Amino acid sequence: MPTVGAVGEIGRPQLAVYVAAAIAIALLGARYLREQSSPPASRPAGGTPSGVTVDRAGRNPAVVDVTGAVRRPGVYRLKGTDRVDDAVRRAGGPTPRADLTGVNLAAKVEDGRQYIVPERAGAQGGDTAAGAPGGGAGSAAAGAGGPTPAQPLNLNTATADQLDQLDGVGPSTAQKILAYRQSKGGFRTVDELDQVPGIGPQRLAALRDLVRV
Repeated sequence: MPTVGAVGEIGRPQLAVYVAAAIAIALLGARYLREQSSPPASRPAGGTPSGVTVDRAGRNPAVVDVTGAVRRPGVYRLKGTDRVDDAVRRAGGPTPRADLTGVNLAAKVEDGRQYIVPERAGAQGGDTAAGAPGGGAGSAAAGAGGPTPAQPLNLNTATADQLDQLDGVGPSTAQKILAYRQSKGGFRTVDELDQVPGIGPQRLAALRDLVRV
């Protein structure tokens, strides 16, 4: 009997150790399961990778050619988020002869695009008065009249009145040409006239020798 009592005295401390160890293991297991089942730390909508991608897209360069009535014509490297107004400013800004009504300054720049700032009608050769030598009625008519075979009309600087005087082009079509020029930042080729509503292949063929870019 004493032997049995001694064994019982030794077993109680060991049992307490076992119970404590079991509780510790249970707590560790519950913490591990909670960490595995909980979602990752919250992050802004879209996540960091998406934010980096968008930021890079905004910094993609756009190399454009700015020419026409600007102070420093040339090729400029801009950000993809820049506007045509930024391109004109990079080119030194418009000259006093520039006609900015023919340019959509709010449009975003496009890589590889040429932007032409036209001049106002009569800006060139405007010093010849009607009473000056060579400036009589015949010279005035030549300056305000339609294009001649030796001097085709520039599609990127022509006014609505000048376009209206072309064969087969009326006031409505002239306005459509100006609208297309403004939306595209200028004509790159004469063949682009075919994309203007009201000008088909037949009319384009008739205008080909009367206009240029």
